[in-house]
Amino acid sequence: MLNPFRVFIAIMAGLLVLPTGCKKDTSNIPSVTVDLYVYLSQPNYAVLNAVGGWMPLNGGVKGIIIYRRSNDEFAAYERSCTYDPTAANARIDVDSSNVIGVDHNCGSKFSLIDNSILNGPATRPLKTYYCDYDVASQTVHVHN
Repeated sequence: MLNPFRVFIAIMAGLLVLPTGCKKDTSNIPSVTVDLYVYLSQPNYAVLNAVGGWMPLNGGVKGIIIYRRSNDEFAAYERSCTYDPTAANARIDVDSSNVIGVDHNCGSKFSLIDNSILNGPATRPLKTYYCDYDVASQTVHVHN
C-alpha cells in the first residue's frame, strides 16, 4: 500500500522542477532607467496632440519614440532594434508613413500602432516603456 506522506512528498518535489510563469528577458537590449515627463501643452511637443503624432525623445539606450495611438493612449518604444541591438547603426527611425519604425541597418520594420513585426529579420517586437497619460495636466509619464 502507498504511503500518503511519501506520495505527497513526491508530488511536491515534482512541482518544484516545473517551470514558472516568469520568463527571463532574453533580449540583449540593456535595461536602463527611464523616467521622462512629456508636457503636451509645451510647443515642442505639439505634434503629439494629434492621434498618429510621434516624436523621438532622449532616453533609453538609443533613444525612445513616443507615439499617440488614440485620444487617451500613448506608446513608447526603444529605438534599439531587437534583431541586433549591439550593431552601431541598429536604430529605429520612423518612415514617411509615420506609422512604421524601420531599422535601415537590417531592414526590420515594426508597426508603431501595435508594435507588430512587419518585416524581419527581427523576431521580437520593439522594447516598450510604460506610458501613463494624465488628461487633466496633459502630461505623459514614460517610464519602466
